[in-house]
Order: sequence, then C-alpha cells, then structure tokens
Amino acid sequence: MTDELKGRTVAFLVAPEGAEQVELVEPWQAVEQAGGRPLLVSTQSGRIQAFDHLEAADTFQVDTTVEVSGHDEFDALVLPGGVANPDHLRTQPAAVRFVKDFFEAGKPVAAICHAAWTLIEADVVRGRTLTSWPSLRTDLRNAGAHWVDEEVRVCHDGPNTLVTSRRPDDLKAFCQAAVEAFRS
Repeated sequence: MTDELKGRTVAFLVAPEGAEQVELVEPWQAVEQAGGRPLLVSTQSGRIQAFDHLEAADTFQVDTTVEVSGHDEFDALVLPGGVANPDHLRTQPAAVRFVKDFFEAGKPVAAICHAAWTLIEADVVRGRTLTSWPSLRTDLRNAGAHWVDEEVRVCHDGPNTLVTSRRPDDLKAFCQAAVEAFRS
C-alpha cells in the first residue's frame, strides 16, 4: 500500500443494477492500495447488483446517493462500465448533474467501457479526445468528441483530467492512469 492518494476520497458512481463487476472492483482496489478512500455512490440506497457480462455477480453496499452527496465531498470520480449501468445513469437527472459537477469543479474523472454514455449525457465530451467500448465511437463523435482506439487515453482539458479506457482488458493501464490523475 502506498500513500499516493492519502486523504483523497473517490466516488464510484454505479446504478442499482448493471455495473460490470471487474470495472468496479479493480479500480476500487487500486484506489485503496494507493491509500485513497473509495465510496460507492448510487441513485438509490441499499445494495447494487454487479454483473460479469450478463450474469449476476456480487452485490455491494451503497455508501451514499447522488441526492445526498455532492461532488464537493469527493476529490475524484470513477464511472465503471457495463451496458446497463451507464444506460440507467444517463436517464437520472441527479446522476447526470453529479457527473457534470465534477467537470465544472475541475476534478479528475475516470470512465471505462460504456461509461462514456453518461459523459455524453452530461455534455462534457465536446472537444475532448477519449476512448470507450468501440460501439460508442459514433455516439461520442456525434457529441463532439474525438474518439481513439487506445488502451487508455488521458485528456487534459484546462483544469480537468479525463481518463478513459475501452474494456476490462485495459484495466491495468486504466487503474494506473486513474491513480496518477487522482493524485495530481
């Protein structure tokens, strides 16, 4: 364990159902191993259901909700993927506002796989270069982003740092880049 993120609290925004478990757990562990404090944020209290692709996996206790906590309580944000997770989040105004607030405050954000859908809905991708699951390429381009097919992409835009990756196979690079962005 290191102290890279000592004193930093990182929000992990997840819908009640649909997050890809490995895209939640591995970044969570990376934040903990770097000395940070991860907290699970959702649109509802209780437990969230994670998935291993289409199969139900583990459940996780929600620490707080987007209606209760604001971006000011956190130093950074992680958006795990899975198809259902960002699809649900982008339909929830409080979740979209929560994401947008991180960008407006200049705080670092890391999103993997399909999580870019939530970024599109928050209208924070215009002019940025990022990567995602390949099927989101057209959605991102239509929202004004420059899409690249890379393992991890770190986009510095003014005070913001946005870390994105394509898929679970990219998690090692994603976690390293996210921890580095979160300590800055």
